[in-house]
Amino acid sequence: MKKRSTFSWVLEFAGRKKKYYVGSVMLAICGVAASFVPYLVIADLVKHLISGSRDGDYYLKAVLFMGVCWLLRVTFHSVSTTLSHIATFHVLGSIRKQLCKKLVTIPLGMVLDDNSGSYKNIIVERVDSMEITLAHVVPEFTANILLPVAIFIYLLTIDWRVGLSNLIPSVLGIGCIFGMMKRSQGEFDRTVEKTKYLNDTAVEYINGIEVIKAFGKTGSSYEKFAKAAREGADCFIEWMRKCIWFQSGSLAFMPATFLGVLPVGLFCVRNGSLTPEDFITCVILSAGLITPLVVAFSYMDDIIKVRTIFGEAIEIIEREDMVRPKELTKQPVGNDLRLTGVKFAYKDKEILHGIDMEIKKGEVTAFVGPSGSGKSTIARLVDSLWDVSEGEITYGGVNIRDLPLDYYTGQIAYVAQDNYLFDLSVRENIRLGKAGATDEEVVNAAKACGCHDFIMGLEKGYDTVVGGAGGHLSGGERQRICIARAMLKNAPVVILDEATAYTDPENEAVVQNSVAKLVQNKTVIVIAHRLSTVMDADKIYVIRDGRVEDCGTHEKLLAGCALYRNMWNAHIMAKDDDSLDIVHMAKNGGEAANA
Repeated sequence: MKKRSTFSWVLEFAGRKKKYYVGSVMLAICGVAASFVPYLVIADLVKHLISGSRDGDYYLKAVLFMGVCWLLRVTFHSVSTTLSHIATFHVLGSIRKQLCKKLVTIPLGMVLDDNSGSYKNIIVERVDSMEITLAHVVPEFTANILLPVAIFIYLLTIDWRVGLSNLIPSVLGIGCIFGMMKRSQGEFDRTVEKTKYLNDTAVEYINGIEVIKAFGKTGSSYEKFAKAAREGADCFIEWMRKCIWFQSGSLAFMPATFLGVLPVGLFCVRNGSLTPEDFITCVILSAGLITPLVVAFSYMDDIIKVRTIFGEAIEIIEREDMVRPKELTKQPVGNDLRLTGVKFAYKDKEILHGIDMEIKKGEVTAFVGPSGSGKSTIARLVDSLWDVSEGEITYGGVNIRDLPLDYYTGQIAYVAQDNYLFDLSVRENIRLGKAGATDEEVVNAAKACGCHDFIMGLEKGYDTVVGGAGGHLSGGERQRICIARAMLKNAPVVILDEATAYTDPENEAVVQNSVAKLVQNKTVIVIAHRLSTVMDADKIYVIRDGRVEDCGTHEKLLAGCALYRNMWNAHIMAKDDDSLDIVHMAKNGGEAANA
Protein backbone atom coordinates (compact mmCIF):
# COMPACT_ATOMS: atom_id res chain seq x y z
CA MET A 1 0.00 0.00 0.00
CA LYS A 2 1.31 3.45 -0.93
CA LYS A 3 2.55 5.42 2.05
CA ARG A 4 0.62 8.60 2.73
CA SER A 5 2.41 11.94 2.60
CA THR A 6 2.92 14.12 5.65
CA PHE A 7 0.84 16.85 4.00
CA SER A 8 -2.18 14.55 3.67
CA TRP A 9 -1.94 13.67 7.36
CA VAL A 10 -1.75 17.35 8.29
CA LEU A 11 -4.93 18.06 6.32
CA GLU A 12 -6.68 15.10 7.92
CA PHE A 13 -5.77 16.22 11.44
CA ALA A 14 -6.73 19.79 10.57
CA GLY A 15 -10.28 18.63 9.80
CA ARG A 16 -12.65 21.56 9.50
CA LYS A 17 -9.77 23.90 10.32
CA LYS A 18 -8.00 23.17 7.04
CA LYS A 19 -9.75 26.21 5.56
CA TYR A 20 -7.65 28.27 7.96
CA TYR A 21 -4.53 26.97 6.23
CA VAL A 22 -6.06 27.92 2.86
CA GLY A 23 -6.86 31.39 4.16
CA SER A 24 -3.35 31.67 5.60
CA VAL A 25 -1.78 30.89 2.21
CA MET A 26 -4.08 33.32 0.38
CA LEU A 27 -3.22 36.11 2.80
CA ALA A 28 0.47 35.22 2.50
CA ILE A 29 0.18 35.65 -1.27
CA CYS A 30 -1.47 39.06 -0.73
CA GLY A 31 1.43 39.90 1.56
CA VAL A 32 3.83 38.90 -1.22
CA ALA A 33 2.06 41.25 -3.61
CA ALA A 34 2.27 44.07 -1.05
CA SER A 35 6.00 43.31 -0.64
CA PHE A 36 6.64 43.22 -4.40
CA VAL A 37 5.03 46.55 -5.30
CA PRO A 38 7.62 48.73 -3.46
CA TYR A 39 10.39 47.26 -5.63
CA LEU A 40 8.55 48.47 -8.71
CA VAL A 41 8.10 51.89 -7.11
CA ILE A 42 11.81 52.06 -6.23
CA ALA A 43 12.74 51.15 -9.79
CA ASP A 44 10.52 53.96 -11.08
CA LEU A 45 12.01 56.37 -8.54
CA VAL A 46 15.51 55.54 -9.81
CA LYS A 47 14.44 56.29 -13.38
CA HIS A 48 13.04 59.68 -12.33
CA LEU A 49 16.21 60.52 -10.42
CA ILE A 50 18.46 59.59 -13.32
CA SER A 51 16.34 61.63 -15.71
CA GLY A 52 16.77 64.62 -13.39
CA SER A 53 13.14 64.96 -12.32
CA ARG A 54 12.58 67.34 -9.37
CA ASP A 55 8.89 66.58 -8.84
CA GLY A 56 8.73 66.57 -5.01
CA ASP A 57 5.04 65.61 -4.91
CA TYR A 58 5.75 62.47 -6.93
CA TYR A 59 8.59 61.41 -4.61
CA LEU A 60 6.48 62.06 -1.49
CA LYS A 61 3.52 60.13 -2.85
CA ALA A 62 5.80 57.25 -3.88
CA VAL A 63 7.32 57.03 -0.40
CA LEU A 64 3.87 57.20 1.26
CA PHE A 65 2.57 54.52 -1.10
CA MET A 66 5.50 52.25 -0.16
CA GLY A 67 4.64 52.88 3.50
CA VAL A 68 1.06 51.81 2.88
CA CYS A 69 2.33 48.68 1.13
CA TRP A 70 4.53 47.92 4.11
CA LEU A 71 1.56 48.27 6.50
CA LEU A 72 -0.51 46.00 4.27
CA ARG A 73 2.31 43.47 4.17
CA VAL A 74 2.56 43.45 8.00
CA THR A 75 -1.23 43.18 8.36
CA PHE A 76 -1.54 40.33 5.86
CA HIS A 77 1.38 38.54 7.52
CA SER A 78 -0.07 38.90 11.02
CA VAL A 79 -3.52 37.64 10.06
CA SER A 80 -1.98 34.86 7.97
CA THR A 81 0.15 33.56 10.85
CA THR A 82 -2.81 33.87 13.24
CA LEU A 83 -4.91 31.63 11.01
CA SER A 84 -2.07 29.15 10.58
CA HIS A 85 -1.58 29.01 14.37
CA ILE A 86 -5.28 28.28 14.94
CA ALA A 87 -5.12 25.44 12.41
CA THR A 88 -1.82 24.16 13.81
CA PHE A 89 -3.02 24.00 17.41
CA HIS A 90 -6.05 22.07 16.17
CA VAL A 91 -3.70 19.68 14.34
CA LEU A 92 -1.54 19.14 17.43
CA GLY A 93 -4.61 18.60 19.58
CA SER A 94 -6.02 16.10 17.09
CA ILE A 95 -2.74 14.18 16.98
CA ARG A 96 -2.60 13.94 20.78
CA LYS A 97 -6.24 12.83 20.98
CA GLN A 98 -5.65 10.20 18.30
CA LEU A 99 -2.53 8.92 20.07
CA CYS A 100 -4.26 8.66 23.45
CA LYS A 101 -7.30 7.04 21.87
CA LYS A 102 -5.05 4.58 20.03
CA LEU A 103 -3.37 3.45 23.25
CA VAL A 104 -6.80 2.31 24.44
CA THR A 105 -7.68 0.33 21.31
CA ILE A 106 -4.41 -1.52 20.70
CA PRO A 107 -3.42 -4.59 22.76
CA LEU A 108 -1.77 -3.89 26.11
CA GLY A 109 1.29 -5.93 25.17
CA MET A 110 1.97 -3.60 22.25
CA VAL A 111 1.83 -0.62 24.60
CA LEU A 112 4.14 -2.27 27.13
CA ASP A 113 6.71 -3.00 24.41
CA ASP A 114 7.76 0.65 24.54
CA ASN A 115 9.02 2.59 27.51
CA SER A 116 6.45 4.95 29.04
CA GLY A 117 8.99 7.73 28.63
CA SER A 118 8.89 7.22 24.86
CA TYR A 119 5.14 7.73 24.73
CA LYS A 120 5.40 10.78 26.95
CA ASN A 121 8.18 12.18 24.76
CA ILE A 122 6.19 11.67 21.54
CA ILE A 123 2.80 12.84 22.84
CA VAL A 124 4.12 15.89 24.68
CA GLU A 125 7.53 17.16 23.56
CA ARG A 126 7.78 15.77 20.03
CA VAL A 127 4.27 16.78 18.98
CA ASP A 128 4.72 20.19 20.59
CA SER A 129 7.95 20.74 18.65
CA MET A 130 5.94 20.68 15.38
CA GLU A 131 4.07 23.86 16.31
CA ILE A 132 6.65 26.36 15.08
CA THR A 133 7.17 24.59 11.78
CA LEU A 134 3.50 23.99 10.94
CA ALA A 135 2.39 27.44 12.07
CA HIS A 136 5.15 29.37 10.27
CA VAL A 137 6.16 27.28 7.29
CA VAL A 138 2.75 27.45 5.62
CA PRO A 139 2.52 31.27 5.39
CA GLU A 140 6.18 32.25 5.59
CA PHE A 141 7.66 29.58 3.37
CA THR A 142 4.93 30.32 0.83
CA ALA A 143 5.59 34.06 0.95
CA ASN A 144 9.36 33.77 0.89
CA ILE A 145 9.28 31.48 -2.14
CA LEU A 146 6.62 33.37 -4.11
CA LEU A 147 8.25 36.79 -3.68
CA PRO A 148 11.58 35.78 -5.30
CA VAL A 149 9.65 34.00 -8.07
CA ALA A 150 7.64 37.17 -8.78
CA ILE A 151 10.79 39.32 -8.80
CA PHE A 152 12.62 36.82 -11.01
CA ILE A 153 9.80 36.83 -13.59
CA TYR A 154 9.78 40.63 -13.66
CA LEU A 155 13.56 40.65 -14.13
CA LEU A 156 13.14 38.41 -17.18
CA THR A 157 10.76 40.97 -18.70
CA ILE A 158 13.40 43.68 -18.31
CA ASP A 159 16.30 41.62 -19.68
CA TRP A 160 16.30 37.83 -19.83
CA ARG A 161 20.10 37.65 -19.68
CA VAL A 162 20.35 39.62 -16.45
CA GLY A 163 17.38 37.69 -15.07
CA LEU A 164 19.01 34.33 -15.70
CA SER A 165 22.29 35.55 -14.25
CA ASN A 166 20.56 35.54 -10.84
CA LEU A 167 20.48 31.75 -11.07
CA ILE A 168 24.27 31.37 -11.12
CA PRO A 169 24.77 31.65 -7.32
CA SER A 170 21.46 29.82 -6.76
CA VAL A 171 22.72 26.79 -8.68
CA LEU A 172 25.87 26.74 -6.57
CA GLY A 173 23.87 27.19 -3.37
CA ILE A 174 21.34 24.48 -4.26
CA GLY A 175 24.23 22.15 -5.07
CA CYS A 176 25.56 22.72 -1.55
CA ILE A 177 22.09 22.11 -0.11
CA PHE A 178 21.78 18.77 -1.90
CA GLY A 179 25.24 17.85 -0.63
CA MET A 180 24.16 18.77 2.89
CA MET A 181 20.98 16.71 2.57
CA LYS A 182 22.95 13.71 1.33
CA ARG A 183 25.37 13.93 4.24
CA SER A 184 22.41 14.39 6.60
CA GLN A 185 20.71 11.21 5.46
CA GLY A 186 19.93 9.16 8.56
CA GLU A 187 21.60 11.66 10.90
CA PHE A 188 18.38 13.26 12.12
CA ASP A 189 16.80 9.84 12.68
CA ARG A 190 19.88 8.94 14.72
CA THR A 191 19.49 12.07 16.86
CA VAL A 192 15.83 11.18 17.42
CA GLU A 193 16.81 7.67 18.54
CA LYS A 194 19.49 8.96 20.91
CA THR A 195 17.18 11.64 22.29
CA LYS A 196 14.46 9.07 22.97
CA TYR A 197 16.98 6.84 24.75
CA LEU A 198 18.15 9.82 26.82
CA ASN A 199 14.55 10.61 27.76
CA ASP A 200 13.86 6.99 28.72
CA THR A 201 17.05 6.85 30.80
CA ALA A 202 16.17 10.09 32.56
CA VAL A 203 12.67 8.79 33.43
CA GLU A 204 14.18 5.51 34.67
CA TYR A 205 16.78 7.37 36.75
CA ILE A 206 14.19 9.67 38.37
CA ASN A 207 11.68 6.88 39.04
CA GLY A 208 14.35 4.67 40.57
CA ILE A 209 16.13 7.34 42.60
CA GLU A 210 14.89 5.85 45.88
CA VAL A 211 16.34 2.43 45.09
CA ILE A 212 19.53 4.00 43.71
CA LYS A 213 20.17 5.87 46.95
CA ALA A 214 19.13 2.98 49.18
CA PHE A 215 21.61 0.59 47.58
CA GLY A 216 24.39 3.09 46.96
CA LYS A 217 24.21 2.81 43.17
CA THR A 218 24.29 6.56 42.61
CA GLY A 219 27.56 6.46 40.70
CA SER A 220 26.80 3.60 38.30
CA SER A 221 23.20 4.71 37.69
CA TYR A 222 24.23 8.31 37.05
CA GLU A 223 26.97 7.10 34.72
CA LYS A 224 24.32 5.41 32.57
CA PHE A 225 22.40 8.68 32.37
CA ALA A 226 25.56 10.70 31.75
CA LYS A 227 26.59 8.31 28.96
CA ALA A 228 23.18 8.68 27.32
CA ALA A 229 23.51 12.49 27.58
CA ARG A 230 26.98 12.42 26.01
CA GLU A 231 25.82 10.21 23.17
CA GLY A 232 22.84 12.51 22.64
CA ALA A 233 25.13 15.52 22.35
CA ASP A 234 27.77 13.71 20.26
CA CYS A 235 25.27 12.65 17.58
CA PHE A 236 24.25 16.31 17.07
CA ILE A 237 27.87 17.42 16.92
CA GLU A 238 28.73 14.68 14.43
CA TRP A 239 25.74 15.66 12.31
CA MET A 240 26.85 19.30 12.26
CA ARG A 241 30.45 18.30 11.54
CA LYS A 242 29.38 16.38 8.43
CA CYS A 243 27.26 19.24 7.10
CA ILE A 244 29.04 22.41 8.21
CA TRP A 245 30.98 23.05 4.96
CA PHE A 246 27.97 22.42 2.73
CA GLN A 247 25.77 24.56 4.96
CA SER A 248 28.32 27.38 4.94
CA GLY A 249 28.57 27.13 1.16
CA SER A 250 24.81 27.38 0.71
CA LEU A 251 24.61 30.37 3.05
CA ALA A 252 27.47 32.05 1.17
CA PHE A 253 26.29 31.43 -2.40
CA MET A 254 22.48 31.66 -2.14
CA PRO A 255 22.32 35.38 -1.19
CA ALA A 256 25.13 36.39 -3.58
CA THR A 257 22.85 37.38 -6.48
CA PHE A 258 25.23 40.20 -7.46
CA LEU A 259 27.80 37.53 -8.32
CA GLY A 260 26.01 37.03 -11.63
CA VAL A 261 24.02 40.25 -12.06
CA LEU A 262 26.89 42.76 -11.89
CA PRO A 263 29.24 41.30 -14.54
CA VAL A 264 26.42 40.30 -16.92
CA GLY A 265 24.57 43.62 -16.44
CA LEU A 266 27.72 45.75 -16.95
CA PHE A 267 28.58 43.80 -20.09
CA CYS A 268 25.09 44.45 -21.49
CA VAL A 269 25.28 48.16 -20.62
CA ARG A 270 28.69 48.45 -22.27
CA ASN A 271 27.53 46.95 -25.56
CA GLY A 272 24.39 49.12 -25.49
CA SER A 273 21.80 46.32 -25.17
CA LEU A 274 20.72 47.45 -21.66
CA THR A 275 20.08 51.02 -20.49
CA PRO A 276 21.76 52.26 -17.28
CA GLU A 277 18.30 52.88 -15.75
CA ASP A 278 17.19 49.28 -16.37
CA PHE A 279 20.54 48.01 -15.10
CA ILE A 280 20.09 49.85 -11.79
CA THR A 281 16.51 48.55 -11.60
CA CYS A 282 17.81 44.99 -12.07
CA VAL A 283 20.39 45.51 -9.33
CA ILE A 284 17.72 46.77 -6.92
CA LEU A 285 15.34 43.91 -7.73
CA SER A 286 18.16 41.37 -7.42
CA ALA A 287 18.84 42.64 -3.92
CA GLY A 288 15.20 41.78 -3.13
CA LEU A 289 15.87 38.11 -3.90
CA ILE A 290 18.38 37.69 -1.07
CA THR A 291 16.47 37.83 2.23
CA PRO A 292 13.37 35.80 1.30
CA LEU A 293 15.49 33.01 -0.21
CA VAL A 294 17.64 32.75 2.91
CA VAL A 295 14.53 32.67 5.12
CA ALA A 296 12.81 30.08 2.90
CA PHE A 297 15.75 27.69 2.89
CA SER A 298 16.19 28.08 6.66
CA TYR A 299 12.99 26.03 7.00
CA MET A 300 14.41 22.99 5.21
CA ASP A 301 15.66 21.39 8.44
CA ASP A 302 12.30 22.00 10.11
CA ILE A 303 10.43 20.37 7.22
CA ILE A 304 12.67 17.29 7.47
CA LYS A 305 12.12 17.17 11.24
CA VAL A 306 8.34 17.36 10.85
CA ARG A 307 8.40 14.37 8.51
CA THR A 308 10.35 12.34 11.09
CA ILE A 309 8.20 13.42 14.04
CA PHE A 310 5.00 12.77 12.11
CA GLY A 311 6.43 9.37 11.24
CA GLU A 312 6.75 8.53 14.95
CA ALA A 313 3.18 9.58 15.69
CA ILE A 314 1.72 7.93 12.60
CA GLU A 315 3.55 4.66 13.40
CA ILE A 316 1.52 4.46 16.61
CA ILE A 317 -1.74 5.57 14.97
CA GLU A 318 -1.39 2.98 12.21
CA ARG A 319 -0.87 0.07 14.61
CA GLU A 320 -3.44 -2.68 14.32
CA ASP A 321 -6.41 -2.25 16.64
CA MET A 322 -8.08 -4.98 18.61
CA VAL A 323 -10.87 -5.89 16.20
CA ARG A 324 -14.23 -5.36 17.88
CA PRO A 325 -17.69 -4.45 16.49
CA LYS A 326 -18.99 -0.97 17.17
CA GLU A 327 -22.51 -2.10 18.05
CA LEU A 328 -23.87 -4.92 20.19
CA THR A 329 -25.41 -7.50 17.85
CA LYS A 330 -25.34 -10.57 20.12
CA GLN A 331 -26.72 -10.23 23.62
CA PRO A 332 -24.83 -12.33 26.21
CA VAL A 333 -26.95 -14.56 28.43
CA GLY A 334 -25.72 -14.38 32.01
CA ASN A 335 -22.10 -13.65 32.82
CA ASP A 336 -20.41 -17.05 32.70
CA LEU A 337 -16.92 -17.06 31.19
CA ARG A 338 -15.44 -19.94 29.24
CA LEU A 339 -11.92 -20.30 27.82
CA THR A 340 -11.52 -22.90 25.10
CA GLY A 341 -8.12 -23.88 23.69
CA VAL A 342 -6.70 -20.45 24.50
CA LYS A 343 -3.14 -19.85 23.37
CA PHE A 344 -1.24 -16.61 23.68
CA ALA A 345 2.14 -15.57 22.32
CA TYR A 346 4.10 -12.52 23.40
CA LYS A 347 6.92 -11.35 21.13
CA ASP A 348 6.78 -14.65 19.20
CA LYS A 349 7.11 -16.65 22.42
CA GLU A 350 4.07 -18.70 23.36
CA ILE A 351 3.07 -18.05 26.99
CA LEU A 352 -0.19 -20.01 27.24
CA HIS A 353 -0.51 -23.44 25.63
CA GLY A 354 -4.19 -24.32 25.26
CA ILE A 355 -6.09 -23.16 28.34
CA ASP A 356 -9.57 -24.60 29.00
CA MET A 357 -11.58 -23.06 31.84
CA GLU A 358 -15.13 -22.56 32.95
CA ILE A 359 -15.82 -19.64 35.27
CA LYS A 360 -19.43 -19.62 36.42
CA LYS A 361 -21.69 -16.82 37.53
CA GLY A 362 -21.99 -16.34 41.27
CA GLU A 363 -18.84 -18.29 42.05
CA VAL A 364 -15.36 -17.35 43.19
CA THR A 365 -12.75 -18.84 40.87
CA ALA A 366 -9.12 -18.65 41.92
CA PHE A 367 -5.91 -18.92 39.87
CA VAL A 368 -2.83 -20.10 41.75
CA GLY A 369 0.60 -21.25 40.66
CA PRO A 370 4.28 -20.34 40.66
CA SER A 371 5.39 -16.86 39.63
CA GLY A 372 5.47 -16.49 35.84
CA SER A 373 3.10 -19.40 35.28
CA GLY A 374 0.60 -17.25 33.33
CA LYS A 375 -2.07 -16.41 35.92
CA SER A 376 -2.11 -12.66 35.30
CA THR A 377 -1.86 -13.21 31.54
CA ILE A 378 -5.08 -15.23 31.64
CA ALA A 379 -6.77 -12.48 33.67
CA ARG A 380 -5.68 -9.85 31.17
CA LEU A 381 -6.97 -11.93 28.28
CA VAL A 382 -10.30 -12.27 30.08
CA ASP A 383 -10.34 -8.49 30.58
CA SER A 384 -9.61 -8.07 26.84
CA LEU A 385 -6.40 -6.16 27.49
CA TRP A 386 -4.79 -8.57 25.03
CA ASP A 387 -6.19 -10.73 22.25
CA VAL A 388 -5.79 -14.50 22.24
CA SER A 389 -3.52 -15.98 19.57
CA GLU A 390 -5.68 -19.10 19.22
CA GLY A 391 -8.87 -20.40 20.78
CA GLU A 392 -11.67 -18.25 22.16
CA ILE A 393 -13.05 -16.65 25.28
CA THR A 394 -16.84 -16.40 25.60
CA TYR A 395 -18.89 -14.21 27.90
CA GLY A 396 -22.48 -15.26 28.39
CA GLY A 397 -22.04 -17.63 25.46
CA VAL A 398 -20.76 -14.91 23.08
CA ASN A 399 -17.17 -14.67 21.86
CA ILE A 400 -15.74 -11.52 23.43
CA ARG A 401 -14.36 -10.56 20.01
CA ASP A 402 -17.98 -10.21 18.88
CA LEU A 403 -18.75 -7.71 21.65
CA PRO A 404 -18.03 -3.95 21.44
CA LEU A 405 -14.96 -3.08 23.50
CA ASP A 406 -16.77 -0.38 25.49
CA TYR A 407 -19.61 -2.75 26.32
CA TYR A 408 -17.36 -5.62 27.37
CA THR A 409 -14.98 -3.54 29.49
CA GLY A 410 -18.04 -2.15 31.21
CA GLN A 411 -18.86 -5.68 32.37
CA ILE A 412 -15.53 -6.14 34.18
CA ALA A 413 -13.93 -4.48 37.19
CA TYR A 414 -10.20 -5.24 37.21
CA VAL A 415 -8.11 -4.66 40.33
CA ALA A 416 -4.39 -5.41 40.05
CA GLN A 417 -1.68 -5.12 42.70
CA ASP A 418 -0.22 -2.08 40.96
CA ASN A 419 -3.39 -0.17 40.08
CA TYR A 420 -2.90 3.48 39.26
CA LEU A 421 -4.29 6.48 41.11
CA PHE A 422 -4.51 9.85 39.38
CA ASP A 423 -3.38 13.13 40.91
CA LEU A 424 -6.95 13.86 42.00
CA SER A 425 -8.85 13.75 45.26
CA VAL A 426 -9.68 10.42 46.89
CA ARG A 427 -13.32 11.04 46.01
CA GLU A 428 -12.63 11.59 42.30
CA ASN A 429 -10.32 8.56 42.10
CA ILE A 430 -13.09 6.34 43.48
CA ARG A 431 -15.69 8.04 41.28
CA LEU A 432 -13.74 6.94 38.18
CA GLY A 433 -15.43 3.58 38.70
CA LYS A 434 -18.81 5.08 37.87
CA ALA A 435 -19.23 8.34 36.01
CA GLY A 436 -21.71 10.63 37.76
CA ALA A 437 -21.75 8.67 41.03
CA THR A 438 -23.06 10.65 44.00
CA ASP A 439 -20.91 11.41 47.03
CA GLU A 440 -23.06 9.00 49.02
CA GLU A 441 -22.35 6.17 46.57
CA VAL A 442 -18.62 6.92 46.79
CA VAL A 443 -18.69 6.80 50.59
CA ASN A 444 -20.73 3.58 50.61
CA ALA A 445 -18.21 1.90 48.29
CA ALA A 446 -15.36 3.03 50.55
CA LYS A 447 -17.14 1.70 53.63
CA ALA A 448 -17.83 -1.62 51.91
CA CYS A 449 -14.14 -2.29 51.34
CA GLY A 450 -13.00 -0.98 54.71
CA CYS A 451 -11.18 2.19 53.70
CA HIS A 452 -13.66 4.80 54.96
CA ASP A 453 -11.97 5.17 58.36
CA PHE A 454 -8.45 5.76 57.03
CA ILE A 455 -9.82 8.19 54.42
CA MET A 456 -11.53 10.22 57.14
CA GLY A 457 -8.19 10.26 58.97
CA LEU A 458 -6.53 12.05 56.04
CA GLU A 459 -5.99 15.81 56.17
CA LYS A 460 -9.01 16.67 54.03
CA GLY A 461 -10.84 13.36 54.12
CA TYR A 462 -12.33 12.43 50.74
CA ASP A 463 -11.09 15.73 49.27
CA THR A 464 -7.43 14.88 49.95
CA VAL A 465 -5.39 14.93 46.73
CA VAL A 466 -3.45 11.66 46.50
CA GLY A 467 -0.51 12.99 44.46
CA GLY A 468 1.01 11.64 41.25
CA ALA A 469 0.33 7.87 41.01
CA GLY A 470 -1.06 8.07 44.57
CA GLY A 471 2.36 8.94 45.97
CA HIS A 472 0.92 10.61 49.10
CA LEU A 473 -0.60 7.30 50.25
CA SER A 474 0.87 4.00 51.35
CA GLY A 475 0.72 0.94 49.11
CA GLY A 476 -2.09 -0.61 51.14
CA GLU A 477 -4.11 2.61 51.12
CA ARG A 478 -3.77 2.96 47.37
CA GLN A 479 -4.87 -0.64 46.90
CA ARG A 480 -7.99 -0.29 49.01
CA ILE A 481 -9.03 2.86 47.12
CA CYS A 482 -8.65 0.93 43.86
CA ILE A 483 -10.87 -1.83 45.30
CA ALA A 484 -13.44 0.80 46.31
CA ARG A 485 -13.35 2.11 42.75
CA ALA A 486 -14.01 -1.38 41.40
CA MET A 487 -16.85 -1.92 43.87
CA LEU A 488 -18.46 1.36 42.82
CA LYS A 489 -18.36 0.19 39.20
CA ASN A 490 -20.59 -2.72 40.27
CA ALA A 491 -19.63 -4.77 37.19
CA PRO A 492 -20.94 -8.34 36.71
CA VAL A 493 -17.36 -9.68 36.60
CA VAL A 494 -14.69 -8.79 39.16
CA ILE A 495 -11.02 -9.69 38.67
CA LEU A 496 -8.76 -9.34 41.71
CA ASP A 497 -5.14 -9.81 40.64
CA GLU A 498 -3.13 -9.99 43.88
CA ALA A 499 -5.58 -7.40 45.20
CA THR A 500 -4.46 -7.87 48.80
CA ALA A 501 -0.74 -7.76 48.06
CA TYR A 502 -0.17 -4.51 49.98
CA THR A 503 -2.69 -4.94 52.80
CA ASP A 504 -1.83 -5.88 56.36
CA PRO A 505 -3.56 -8.94 57.94
CA GLU A 506 -6.22 -6.87 59.72
CA ASN A 507 -7.25 -4.94 56.62
CA GLU A 508 -6.89 -8.03 54.45
CA ALA A 509 -9.71 -9.60 56.47
CA VAL A 510 -11.83 -6.49 55.82
CA VAL A 511 -11.09 -6.69 52.10
CA GLN A 512 -11.91 -10.39 52.03
CA ASN A 513 -15.26 -9.66 53.66
CA SER A 514 -15.97 -7.00 51.05
CA VAL A 515 -15.05 -9.42 48.27
CA ALA A 516 -17.57 -11.86 49.68
CA LYS A 517 -20.26 -9.26 49.13
CA LEU A 518 -19.40 -9.18 45.43
CA VAL A 519 -19.97 -12.89 44.89
CA GLN A 520 -23.74 -12.83 44.83
CA ASN A 521 -24.94 -12.97 41.20
CA LYS A 522 -21.45 -12.09 39.94
CA THR A 523 -18.46 -13.80 38.43
CA VAL A 524 -15.35 -13.34 40.58
CA ILE A 525 -11.79 -14.22 39.61
CA VAL A 526 -9.10 -14.06 42.28
CA ILE A 527 -5.35 -14.39 41.71
CA ALA A 528 -3.22 -14.79 44.83
CA HIS A 529 0.11 -16.17 46.01
CA ARG A 530 -1.10 -16.55 49.59
CA LEU A 531 -3.26 -19.63 49.32
CA SER A 532 -5.07 -18.94 52.58
CA THR A 533 -6.87 -16.06 50.85
CA VAL A 534 -8.47 -18.37 48.26
CA MET A 535 -8.93 -21.65 50.15
CA ASP A 536 -12.70 -21.03 50.32
CA ALA A 537 -13.02 -20.41 46.57
CA ASP A 538 -15.63 -22.46 44.72
CA LYS A 539 -13.03 -23.57 42.21
CA ILE A 540 -9.24 -23.25 42.14
CA TYR A 541 -7.22 -23.57 38.93
CA VAL A 542 -3.59 -24.54 39.38
CA ILE A 543 -1.49 -23.02 36.59
CA ARG A 544 2.05 -24.08 35.72
CA ASP A 545 4.12 -23.08 32.67
CA GLY A 546 1.10 -21.76 30.79
CA ARG A 547 -1.03 -24.88 31.28
CA VAL A 548 -3.80 -25.94 33.67
CA GLU A 549 -2.20 -28.44 36.02
CA ASP A 550 -5.41 -29.25 37.91
CA CYS A 551 -8.62 -27.70 39.18
CA GLY A 552 -11.06 -28.26 42.02
CA THR A 553 -11.74 -27.22 45.59
CA HIS A 554 -9.05 -26.70 48.20
CA GLU A 555 -9.64 -30.12 49.76
CA LYS A 556 -9.68 -31.90 46.40
CA LEU A 557 -6.43 -30.29 45.29
CA LEU A 558 -4.70 -31.05 48.58
CA ALA A 559 -5.57 -34.68 48.09
CA GLY A 560 -4.84 -35.02 44.38
CA CYS A 561 -2.48 -32.28 43.14
CA ALA A 562 1.17 -32.53 44.19
CA LEU A 563 2.01 -29.00 43.05
CA TYR A 564 -0.84 -27.46 45.02
CA ARG A 565 0.01 -29.56 48.08
CA ASN A 566 3.64 -28.41 47.94
CA MET A 567 2.56 -24.78 47.56
CA TRP A 568 0.19 -25.13 50.51
CA ASN A 569 2.82 -26.73 52.71
CA ALA A 570 5.28 -23.95 51.83
CA HIS A 571 2.59 -21.38 52.64
CA ILE A 572 1.84 -22.96 56.02
CA MET A 573 5.55 -23.14 56.88
CA ALA A 574 5.96 -19.50 56.00
CA LYS A 575 3.07 -18.59 58.30
CA ASP A 576 4.56 -20.68 61.10
CA ASP A 577 7.90 -18.94 60.65
CA ASP A 578 6.27 -15.56 61.22
CA SER A 579 7.07 -16.01 64.92
CA LEU A 580 10.76 -15.87 63.98
CA ASP A 581 10.70 -12.17 63.30
CA ILE A 582 13.27 -10.21 61.35
CA VAL A 583 14.88 -8.72 64.44
CA HIS A 584 15.33 -12.17 65.99
CA MET A 585 16.82 -13.48 62.75
CA ALA A 586 19.17 -10.50 62.50
CA LYS A 587 20.46 -11.04 66.06
CA ASN A 588 20.83 -14.77 65.66
CA GLY A 589 21.77 -14.95 61.99
CA GLY A 590 24.64 -17.33 62.54
CA GLU A 591 22.57 -19.80 64.54
CA ALA A 592 19.72 -19.64 62.05
CA ALA A 593 22.09 -20.26 59.18
CA ASN A 594 23.66 -23.23 60.94
CA ALA A 595 20.23 -24.64 61.74
